[in-house]
Amino acid sequence: MPIGVPKVPFRLPGDEDAVWIDVNRLFRERLLFLGQQVDDELANQLICIMIYPNGEDDSRDMYLYVNSPGGAVFAGISIYDAMQFVVPDVQTICIGLAASMGSFALAGGEITKRIALPHARVMIHQPASSYYEGQVGECIMEAEEVLKIRDCITKVYAQRTGKPLWVVSEDTERDVFTSAEEAKVYGVIDPVAVETSSNSPISKLTKS
Repeated sequence: MPIGVPKVPFRLPGDEDAVWIDVNRLFRERLLFLGQQVDDELANQLICIMIYPNGEDDSRDMYLYVNSPGGAVFAGISIYDAMQFVVPDVQTICIGLAASMGSFALAGGEITKRIALPHARVMIHQPASSYYEGQVGECIMEAEEVLKIRDCITKVYAQRTGKPLWVVSEDTERDVFTSAEEAKVYGVIDPVAVETSSNSPISKLTKS
């Protein structure tokens, strides 16, 4: 085994020899972090990290810590879809701010296992288009696509929060900021964390 970065041997189907794959201690503990603006690169990294332990041991929960201002819509949706695809439950924990696609990922955690710290903030809103120049036909096509994405996101929020579709649709017309307690009432999260459990993966990591 190479000296330095922890690695594990992994052999792809059809390959004769195994290759050494980097494994970070946090990832081995199934601790994932969405701590910046969501983009394609970050989404691909998180998806890979979720898929690998899913095939290795599907009996242990994963933990996704969210502190993100949001970002690219399709990247956020891909993270949400991966969370629903993997067999283990994905617990989501909001630390700081979960806005836009950050709150979308937060709501996508296993229901009853979505947590926010007491001073966390959550924001939901509708997707926005960045296409402002071009021919009229192209702008119309862009607007139609944005409406389809908005409809998709609204349905997911309604499903994950238990709110009627029309309520979520009206609320996401603008930026809606909530406290942790308000997010709990709305249904984006479940409990609000009040103290660190001795069984927390963070506790086990720092004590080892």
